[in-house]
Amino acid sequence: MSAYLKSHPTHDGFFGPYGGAMLPPPLEPHFAAIREAYGRISKSADFIAELRYIRKHFQGRPTPVSHLKNLSALCGGAQIYAKREDLNHTGAHKLNHCMAEGLLARFMGKTKLMAETGAGQHGVALATAAAYFGMECEIHMGEIDIAKEAPNVTRMKLLGATVVPVGFGGRSLKEAVDSCFQSYLAQADTALFAIGSVVGPHPFPMMVRDFQHVVGVEAREQFLEMTGELPDMVAACVGGGSNAMGIFSGFLDDEVALYGIEPCGTSSKLGDHAATIAYGEDGDIHGFRTMVLKDAEGNPAPVHTVASGLDYPGVGPEHAFLHRSGRVTYTGADDREALAAFFALSRHEGIIPALESAHAVAFAMREAKAHPGKSILVNLSGRGDKDIDYVTQTFGFGETA
Repeated sequence: MSAYLKSHPTHDGFFGPYGGAMLPPPLEPHFAAIREAYGRISKSADFIAELRYIRKHFQGRPTPVSHLKNLSALCGGAQIYAKREDLNHTGAHKLNHCMAEGLLARFMGKTKLMAETGAGQHGVALATAAAYFGMECEIHMGEIDIAKEAPNVTRMKLLGATVVPVGFGGRSLKEAVDSCFQSYLAQADTALFAIGSVVGPHPFPMMVRDFQHVVGVEAREQFLEMTGELPDMVAACVGGGSNAMGIFSGFLDDEVALYGIEPCGTSSKLGDHAATIAYGEDGDIHGFRTMVLKDAEGNPAPVHTVASGLDYPGVGPEHAFLHRSGRVTYTGADDREALAAFFALSRHEGIIPALESAHAVAFAMREAKAHPGKSILVNLSGRGDKDIDYVTQTFGFGETA
């Protein structure tokens, strides 16, 4: 593990001024138990060996890096590559931390896994882990996202999960987190709230990053083997930010430019986007301190993005810290750009990306023209099976892509 990862976060879960654990008193002992258990299990040779076995023989890791030759030729300039997390079992990077959280839950004697989900990829991954470990599973999902991501709702139910529709507030990811926390309060003795990104109270931002670190380790080794050098630029979409921290963590100690791509929605008007770092300010949400999009009353603001997995008014505290320190550059792609990238990657490479991942692809397509002779590695965090009905029914088939 790199020098940076060994020193961040602090013992109490802070990345600079961001992070920590602000919990209601009934939950404090449960999160303390999670921290203690993770501290023990993460140094256990037995845990590491079992997780490696699961990743190789169940998840299908390592996932490859693909040179996107056709897209590179189409854009001109830089050569574009993709880390293919869409080929990870269940179709996204989320299983990397869900299987590890399942192992942690078993170690703690828990019998149930529960979580929020936006696009449904975390829900599918956690339901998969629950089935693998023989546990119950409860997934909270906003009604808007249930309608947009129907294939993933079906998958969760087929895997045996109970899907709880969330119909209050904005009926999306923030409310799903609120709902799941309320349900967890009554079940904390027997359940693990397997938070789905690098967000939430300590130790989850650290723990999920560590479990996703495999993406960056693999990508770095694979890119060196393919090209003999490191990429010039690495890009990943950022909502909560787990896929981005996964791939960034492999390159933080290198002279590689890192870019987090936020969802700019349809405009810069509050409520029309979910670009937290671009338009947010310091604040608290869901038990930790980070950057937050706020309304006029100072509460988390409503958000919009074509990608359900990015529709969160906060961001992982480590991303807020990396922005503040200047190590990572955060920029954005809007709905129109993401959809154009979705169709372009499908038509020219035979890869249908998740709408979330399409934001990072859009960045690479935009930047390639300005960087001839350079290389851009995109974390293709998930595949777009879950999005095809919504996209084609709402936007057609991208005939001009």
